[in-house]
Amino acid sequence: VEIAVVVGIAALAQWVMNLINNRITYRVVRDIRNEAFRKLQILPLKYIDSRPTGEVVSRVIADVDQFADGLLMGFTQLFSGVITILGTLIFMLSVNVVITAVVVVITPVSLLVAAFIAKRTYDMFRLQSQVRGEQTGFVEEMVAGQKVEKVFNHQPQDFAEFCRRNEAYRQAATKALTYSGMTVPTVVALSYINYAVSACVGGLFALAGLTDLGSLASYLVYVRQSAMPMNQFTQQINFLLAALSGAERIFDMMNETPEIDEGTVTLCNVEEDEWGRLQECSHFTEHFAWKVPDSQGNTSLVPLKGDVRFNHVVFGYTPEKKVLNDISLYAKPGQKIAFVGSTGAGKTTIINLINRFYEISGGSITYDGIDVRSIKKDDLRRSLSLVIQDTHLFTGPIADNIRYGRLDASMED
Repeated sequence: VEIAVVVGIAALAQWVMNLINNRITYRVVRDIRNEAFRKLQILPLKYIDSRPTGEVVSRVIADVDQFADGLLMGFTQLFSGVITILGTLIFMLSVNVVITAVVVVITPVSLLVAAFIAKRTYDMFRLQSQVRGEQTGFVEEMVAGQKVEKVFNHQPQDFAEFCRRNEAYRQAATKALTYSGMTVPTVVALSYINYAVSACVGGLFALAGLTDLGSLASYLVYVRQSAMPMNQFTQQINFLLAALSGAERIFDMMNETPEIDEGTVTLCNVEEDEWGRLQECSHFTEHFAWKVPDSQGNTSLVPLKGDVRFNHVVFGYTPEKKVLNDISLYAKPGQKIAFVGSTGAGKTTIINLINRFYEISGGSITYDGIDVRSIKKDDLRRSLSLVIQDTHLFTGPIADNIRYGRLDASMED
């Protein structure tokens, strides 16, 4: 009966520990993924433009899943292993302090060897995550560019490139698992050496009359028991190292500098009072004004008209190559302006700069006489309508795509 009770309690404790581990793990994963997506939304457009879309998606989805698998598989084993080792060590000390000291001296050798192999394994897992992200980015580009691929009959070249990337992933994964596969047999072999040394030292103690055979036999059982959690933990090291490599890529993205917004000017709804003066109001009026603060804490209202001016603007996507150099132009309210030029002349760049998707290197851009750098980005972009050349439809009804810029629009609107 007692044995049945003990077994039942052990099974219940294991179930409770797994349940708690699952809940904690996926709450952590949920929070990390929320933070990663939130950070993605405030990163500058330059970060997104300079990387394949699939590679960024891989960080938020695949790398977070990899991190979760490592936590789920390794945390329970680590926790129970540490408790088992500490408990066994206490029993070993109670039986024979001297032989225990020998075991404690030999055990760090196992840890050093495991740490050396783990370092190489971690590097390989990190390379595997990187190659997988690049492969995901390539697949995403091919799926998005199917029309272009078919028009130019580029399928054979794209397939060859995918095979090359797939082979690179196979090599990286094979190397990672090869190194990680060395850990378990190495640590197991060292544990057997530890057991043999303990048996020899214990035998010498028994011959010298310092211990009896019964105590030595029970002690050697504890030595084997202390090695078991270490061996089990090394079996989970693959998941832990893969989790760390995935976490590194996630936190690299989360450590990126977010989009800077130092603007203080905001956009507000206005209406005219009985004397023709503009007054801010909370309801929608179809009339807007810029709310401009001054150094004394007062604000003034500047009507939104749409007067845009470039004053000696200098800009380059990279510091060493200027796309726009000393550009000055204006668009008065009501004017229809067309930019005509060859591909790469800077037409789209001008629109990107008005929206502050990128920051200019020199000069200034004013909007109704206000430097766009003084306007909060959300308010600046809310005052503009932009129809880009590359149409993008979000998943969902067409109506939701149409009202994307104004969520409260009715079906009649």
